[in-house]
Amino acid sequence: MIAKNKKTIVILIADDDPEDRMLVKEALEESRLTNKMEFVENGQELVDYLKNHGKYADKEKFPTPGLILLDLNMPKKDGREALKEIKADAHLRAIPVVVLTTSKAEEDILKTYDLGVSSFITKPVTFSALVDVMKTVTKYWFEIVELPKM
Repeated sequence: MIAKNKKTIVILIADDDPEDRMLVKEALEESRLTNKMEFVENGQELVDYLKNHGKYADKEKFPTPGLILLDLNMPKKDGREALKEIKADAHLRAIPVVVLTTSKAEEDILKTYDLGVSSFITKPVTFSALVDVMKTVTKYWFEIVELPKM
């Protein structure tokens, strides 16, 4: 089964760790993902991107993503604060947000679901496990579920 709009959905990845961003990008590519990926390095950049503020003002160049992969522990504005802001915004709240973090804290899991996260995934330790997770994530979000048109 091939998603009708698979190529048009942008994935926005918010993670402050350059190595983690590279690993997620490579894992998504290895899982044969053809979607455009955009990266931001902290929660403030994430919100700026989503609201097309500052260097993200060009809506053509920085379109609304169809899926956000969100790290929790980032500088300036952490993932929890950014998630709260996203889910409080009527224009952004329909975007699925998947937390992808090293945290296994029950408090983080409960808080992010309470704030409206779609899924909570603890980052796997090995690259091959990360590829498997990304294959599952992309299959679920781009082949199984129906995403809202943004």
